[in-house]
Amino acid sequence: MIHALLKKLGLAAAVTGIAVGGMSSAAAQDDPIRIGSFLAVTGPASFLGDPELKTLEHWIEKINEDGGVNGRQLELVHYDTAGNAGKARTFAKRLVTSDDVDLIIGGTTTGTTMAVVPLVERYEIPFISLAGGVPVIDPVKKWVFKTPHTDRMAAQKILEDMQSRGITKIGLISGTGGFGKSGREQTLDVVGDYDVEIVADETYGPSDTDMTAQLTKIANTDGVEAILNFGFGQGPAIVTRNYDQLGLELPFYQSHGVASKKFIELAGDAANNVRLPAAALLVADQLPDDDPQKPVVVDYKNEYESTFNESVSTFGGHAYDGLLIAIDAIERAGTADPAAVRDAIEQTSGLMGTGGEFNMGPEDHLGLDLSAFRILEIQDQDWVLVEE
Repeated sequence: MIHALLKKLGLAAAVTGIAVGGMSSAAAQDDPIRIGSFLAVTGPASFLGDPELKTLEHWIEKINEDGGVNGRQLELVHYDTAGNAGKARTFAKRLVTSDDVDLIIGGTTTGTTMAVVPLVERYEIPFISLAGGVPVIDPVKKWVFKTPHTDRMAAQKILEDMQSRGITKIGLISGTGGFGKSGREQTLDVVGDYDVEIVADETYGPSDTDMTAQLTKIANTDGVEAILNFGFGQGPAIVTRNYDQLGLELPFYQSHGVASKKFIELAGDAANNVRLPAAALLVADQLPDDDPQKPVVVDYKNEYESTFNESVSTFGGHAYDGLLIAIDAIERAGTADPAAVRDAIEQTSGLMGTGGEFNMGPEDHLGLDLSAFRILEIQDQDWVLVEE
């Protein structure tokens, strides 16, 4: 049977192989719905892209085994960008001009996503990004949507938690890549809404291997009470290890860019006591039984871990949510026509995914609010849900 969540979405027709309108001919019914994807399956962002691709491949196969969507099979056309923006542009153009895809789910990083945005807007192809940066959907772009919580939301959730703990002065350290740069900008933009002041502001490059100098400056700043790192890839793990090596005891926060067991593996014991905002997926079994998101995240977690024999990550969850949003839109539209699917995605409402409940609209191409984020703490190499 197809994943239980699909049935909860009301996709009975999609899983029985019965066509639901919108089909102009038998030939159209026989053609597969082509889903394009470009992901960083190799390279520095592979710990993000690898679970994303595994998720898309596995659940598309399951959907096809149960009859496809509106009586049509799904076909995934994927290219590995290795996190390179130039490759992302090349592959995205190939997807829309040569592969004739109906929609795109991909863009592991903010940089690769933003490199493709002008192209999908020009060719008018629905694009569901899996990148975290708020510029992906702010300002709103007609053909672009996303599933991960934004860096702006992460900054707000972290500052909210700091304020609740009585922390008033912090040091910020961030990567200079697309995600870290945007996260820094968003933190600086929203910090004024909280009783928190940034008293130190340091950065590091994507190839830096030691950030002790930046951390030492922050620790020596008068009055600093906590440290926040915004980044992804190996950078945050290096910062965390350096923090531990310096013997710092200040509360230490990371962004949702490290919401993967790969981060804990890279940082080792130094990761203990690190706090971060993340999707409920990482603590699926710790959620109360009456939490409406629990069945969704538990089902995905169990299926993924039993299939791939590895810990679930929020990044695979983002791909799962993107696929569900696409399927839901195609089923409601009764067709895979790009314009109709775009309109249906924009009307997504009450759709519970691994990242939260999606409620989109013309002015909101994400559809999540701060309640979709949970504050977690790393203890003994695992995630622990902080009581909220």
